Amino acid sequence: MNPRFLCLIGCTALLLAGACHKPPSNASDITPQKMADALHAVMAADRTIYTRSVVNRLQNEEKIIKASEHWKDEKSLPLPAQMFRMGAEHVQQAGADFSYALLSMWAVNKKNGPKTDAEKTGLQRVAENSKANYYTEETLGGQRYFTAVYADVAVSEACVNCHNAHQDSPKRDFKLNDVMGGVVIRIPL
Repeated sequence: MNPRFLCLIGCTALLLAGACHKPPSNASDITPQKMADALHAVMAADRTIYTRSVVNRLQNEEKIIKASEHWKDEKSLPLPAQMFRMGAEHVQQAGADFSYALLSMWAVNKKNGPKTDAEKTGLQRVAENSKANYYTEETLGGQRYFTAVYADVAVSEACVNCHNAHQDSPKRDFKLNDVMGGVVIRIPL
């Protein structure tokens, strides 16, 4: 990816996240941690707004349409986790130089459980302290990555009700604002 383009993306994300007041003079001014934090700020905002203002409002408050994991067949809304995954897949298909995923130690879909040591450690840390992000470096497939893990909390009753009622959920006692998993962002070094 063109370093100037990466700098533009990074600064745009940083500005949106309120992390800087002027564009950096060059791409080296954006550390992998700043980039990950800015990307996460945008992802968390989008995820929260979709969950609260679309799913919770239309399904739980106004009872107009439901959200379902079978949203295509049932002509319903995609679940917030599905929207997040679709965004991550779209970013990968577009050839972005980073990746992200929503993972959990209590994943409803077993494919969304932690696989690497960094994911396992990061999810455990953010579950213990949702305000402390986890940062590390890891090597996967011969490539070094900066890996960041951020707590993913239940921002609405829609999250809690869905996970607590799902037949495949290994944990059924979530409450509002509980850590339900984590967002894992990887940036190649």
